[in-house]
Amino acid sequence: MPYRIAGIDVHKRMLTVVVSDVEVRGEYEFERRQYGSTPSHLRSLAAWLVEKEVEEVVMESTAQYWKPVWATLEQYWKPLQQAREGARPMSGMLHLAQAQSNRGPRGRKNDFADPERLVKRLVAGELVLSFVPSAEQRLWRSVMRTKYQLRCNQVQLQNRLEALLEEAHLKLSSLVSDLLGLSGRRMLTAIAEGETDPGVVAARADYRLRATPEELRDALAACGELHPVYRRLLKTAMEEWQRTEAEITRLGQEMATLLAAHQEQIKRLAEVPGLGVDSGQQIIAEVGASAATFPSAKALASWVGECPGEEESAGVNHNRRSPKGNRLLRRILNQSANAAVKVKGSVFAILYRRYVVRFGHNKTIAVIAHRLCRLVWKILHEGVRYEERGPAVQQKSIQRRTARMIRQLRDLGYRIELAKHPAPVQA
Repeated sequence: MPYRIAGIDVHKRMLTVVVSDVEVRGEYEFERRQYGSTPSHLRSLAAWLVEKEVEEVVMESTAQYWKPVWATLEQYWKPLQQAREGARPMSGMLHLAQAQSNRGPRGRKNDFADPERLVKRLVAGELVLSFVPSAEQRLWRSVMRTKYQLRCNQVQLQNRLEALLEEAHLKLSSLVSDLLGLSGRRMLTAIAEGETDPGVVAARADYRLRATPEELRDALAACGELHPVYRRLLKTAMEEWQRTEAEITRLGQEMATLLAAHQEQIKRLAEVPGLGVDSGQQIIAEVGASAATFPSAKALASWVGECPGEEESAGVNHNRRSPKGNRLLRRILNQSANAAVKVKGSVFAILYRRYVVRFGHNKTIAVIAHRLCRLVWKILHEGVRYEERGPAVQQKSIQRRTARMIRQLRDLGYRIELAKHPAPVQA
């Protein structure tokens, strides 16, 4: 029975598809087809692949255009191939190849040559394949990445708002650390609603604000003669911030519903210093609820890019720069590492003080992020809980260092006598 593999070169409006039997000797003979990218054409493609009894499909990761192709084949082709009589272990397998690994020689690019090259290099094991999670996990990713993008939009909005206030001669950001905090929102809302008295606006601030009422009135003196256009722009910015904040809250609730079955994993991740509920949800959205795709903690660290790179030639590693990896998960781990080293008494704080003298802040954070990455794999894959051993580790380190110093002094000829601590007196 022939073993057929299909290669698909994905474009926005069209697909070039080739099918070949890869168990023949000599050159492969390809059967070529072109399809559109609309849902009906994609279903026709799935039906044709079923008809040709294609065992595996490999496609190129072209921008976002591969996603509907993958979803359609996953729904209409993969189950039929896996359930048919005589199915093999790799039947129904979908592969997503990184475009760089399928790059052809210059001047030899052709619409049908690209999918043919995909098939040949897949058989030869020369393609770099990407990890594509299940449909459920892809939904988690979409929600969490949208939520993160809205947070980025809020930061941009805050920067635009500060520029607008500076242009309007309202020096509020010099006194309030967070323009969109409780006090900042109250005062900005009052200005946007038309308040012209600086004293009334300053009275909206919370009593715990460090700035005095006199300083606030001086900074807001320009609101008495503020142009109406500035008030409208300020009102628009405040309304946009409120809409974004409401959308972020709604996405958080929706994500909690989607991950309701994995509350225990999120709780175990949130127990780690530097991590929390939101970062735990983001980690599970990226690697899965059990990190089952990654056979070891080392494999996960390599996929994330939280490990030294390797460019070896003639037995010498010329560059240890970390690989690109998953930049979203790497950002989460780096932020969590910065928070973890500030937790007093934690093992991460001890490691930070130990390494920062030699490596500097950035490299030390990379070391902590690598440890967090391996810890995440252990928590999700093996189901363990985090146990803080920072003080115990510190005490053991002191004991080892003391024993080493005593041994060195004795080797130099010094006589060392250890003092015995008196037993505590019973009351």
